[in-house]
Amino acid sequence: MANQTDTTIRPATPPRVVGRFAPTPSGRMHLGNVASCLVAWLSARAAGGRMVLRIEDLDPRAQSRERAILIMDDLRWLGLDWDEGPVYQSERGELYEAAIERLGGSGILAGTSGLGLTYPCFCTRSELHAASAPHASDGTYVYAGTCRGLSAIEVASRAERRAPATRLHVPEAGAPEGVIEFCDLAFGEVREDLARECGDFLVRRSDGVVAYQLAVVVDDAEMGVTQVVRGRDLLGSCARQMYLQDLLGYENPSYGHVPLLVAPDGRRLSKREHDLDLGALRECYAGPEVLLGAIASSLGLAERGEAVSADALVGRFSWETIAAHRGDIVVDEGFLE
Repeated sequence: MANQTDTTIRPATPPRVVGRFAPTPSGRMHLGNVASCLVAWLSARAAGGRMVLRIEDLDPRAQSRERAILIMDDLRWLGLDWDEGPVYQSERGELYEAAIERLGGSGILAGTSGLGLTYPCFCTRSELHAASAPHASDGTYVYAGTCRGLSAIEVASRAERRAPATRLHVPEAGAPEGVIEFCDLAFGEVREDLARECGDFLVRRSDGVVAYQLAVVVDDAEMGVTQVVRGRDLLGSCARQMYLQDLLGYENPSYGHVPLLVAPDGRRLSKREHDLDLGALRECYAGPEVLLGAIASSLGLAERGEAVSADALVGRFSWETIAAHRGDIVVDEGFLE
């Protein structure tokens, strides 16, 4: 009897979720960092996915292996493990420079000579602030294109006095390729016109340090990250990063932005201010369950006052629950009670 061909149409297997931790070793993790890491880990583990660890130490001031080791120790203490890494951004400069070359160059042959979309910028921080009003939602400044049309002679003259930064040209306001739309896992539909929201943005600072927006795009693509989970203060970065992904031929990951933990006066928790850092908290608590329970409760994943491990939260996780509790979380004296 002849074999019969199976013509059943089966649904495509969804790609495996690959999430990431991406801490900056500028100081000890604080409770707000823990909240973002917890949600990123839960989202990947609940989907049967993987986690990678990247240490974002591009800035020379953050290049501390000692602090990076402390962060990793804190993650392990919290029960938040990873499957790959750590990978240090400070060791990946050649990848970033190659990406900048692809974006820049003469623009004659895209992919070989470059796209011709970068240019040197000599504007100082004070000049930038004086030239434009801050964007209402996040306080960033919309670049006015001051250096976009400089001639080669003007560039050479200014370069004798000041090292330039490198900016990426974005499409004119309203141009379809410059209007970025996506669905955030917590905040829903987001739409941003790059020209109106940020203007031409940096891909390299004047001190030679590669800009955050470019580095994370290259790293997420090279590390196979399919899902980026972080604090909602970085929601405004998504459009720039997705524009870069499109230019460089990378796939867009999904994005989920979680609430910020703020002080009673509305101030965001900060490493600089040592707000509830893990060093102090670990001296007060023998294990992480009280801390994780307080965060989980504020996100709708646990009962108030419940002490719970990270593993125990995996089966309770859903983005629908996070989306329903996306307002900023006030950390007052009773938060950990």
